[in-house]
Amino acid sequence: MNRKNTPKLRFKEFEKADPWEQRKLGDLINETRDKTTVEDEDTLLSCAIDGMFLNSELFSHFRGSSNIGYLKVKKNDLILSAQNLHLGNCNVNLRFEHGIISPAYKVYELIECDPLFIQAWVKQDKTKDFFLKASTEGASVCRKNIVWEELYKQELPVPKIDEQIKIGAFFENIDNLITLHQRKYEKLKKVKNAYLDEMFPKNGERFPKRRFPGFTDPWEQRKLSELVDYSNGTGHEDYVLPEGKYELITLKSINSEGELVSSGKYVDEEFETLKQNTLIMMLSEQAKGMLGMTTVIPCNNRYVLNQRVAALTLHDKVSSKFLTKAINNKQSYFEQMGAGTKVQNISRGHVENCLIEIPKYDEQKQIGDFFDNLDNLITLHQRELDKLKKLKAAYLDAMFVGGK
Repeated sequence: MNRKNTPKLRFKEFEKADPWEQRKLGDLINETRDKTTVEDEDTLLSCAIDGMFLNSELFSHFRGSSNIGYLKVKKNDLILSAQNLHLGNCNVNLRFEHGIISPAYKVYELIECDPLFIQAWVKQDKTKDFFLKASTEGASVCRKNIVWEELYKQELPVPKIDEQIKIGAFFENIDNLITLHQRKYEKLKKVKNAYLDEMFPKNGERFPKRRFPGFTDPWEQRKLSELVDYSNGTGHEDYVLPEGKYELITLKSINSEGELVSSGKYVDEEFETLKQNTLIMMLSEQAKGMLGMTTVIPCNNRYVLNQRVAALTLHDKVSSKFLTKAINNKQSYFEQMGAGTKVQNISRGHVENCLIEIPKYDEQKQIGDFFDNLDNLITLHQRELDKLKKLKAAYLDAMFVGGK
């Protein structure tokens, strides 16, 4: 049997079936040019790397002056972008029964192809190279235009329709699982943000909107310098290794969710290490809303502080889990105090003078533990989501001809 056009992994009933057939893309698709003749003739759609959307789901308003002349789209049509197609802006419309889309795209009916199979094919990494081969440089080096006649002549391996259907349904199930976990993850993040808004008092107020039973005392307003001891990190760049005994805490060690992540930098020198429950704070803004972002050091003798990051050592009767959330709720303050032209920075004085509303320790601990448990649940769904995406990528590689 010709193994060249046989995928590494096939369903059992197709293990002895014929190799996949080389077919020109142009023989599998038929361009449709049915256009609108009146304004707002149908629902306006958008094709994006992540799938098909209502235009209103991606943009707050219609960005053109008229949608007359837009292309009509049916369910199971293939939509391809004329520019930068190799980046993945292509989809089979599996979501909407009909709609219209910008003429910057091309719309195709599939010829004797399973739409779910073709959707899986357009989303595998190897297909990006397929599109890139039929691309030429556009008006700028970052823009690639499709040469359509070249694209139509290119060949791809395709199985018989019954195997296509089986493969398409398999990836549809994986996509449904990914969507389910994505929705759970996004819902939990919204729940967390709602609780952060309700369980911390507004600036200058003494009572939060929502509290655990048994707590009625007003919160105190304290300067951060009354709750922690501040210390700056120093530069260790001359000692950095790709791996080592101690991980270096840098501006890349905190993500937008206030979580500790690997900086990818290590040292072996015996510099002073950070103690468990110390807070680390970003003194320079790496992204919008990240100035002053803090997180908690989870263990002793593992992390070393680098420059442009501060360590906040807690005083007695201050919960690290609570205080990191309280500080991260003060983004408006740090944005206001930030200074710099290209990159915003905050000074020690502005950090220490930040006003924090804080309850007694028992309430701090309960709030901190509540958000810690919620963060763990969010992380669990994020890991499951990442696992499913990696699993899908592995199956795409193994179940399509031409994988790595």
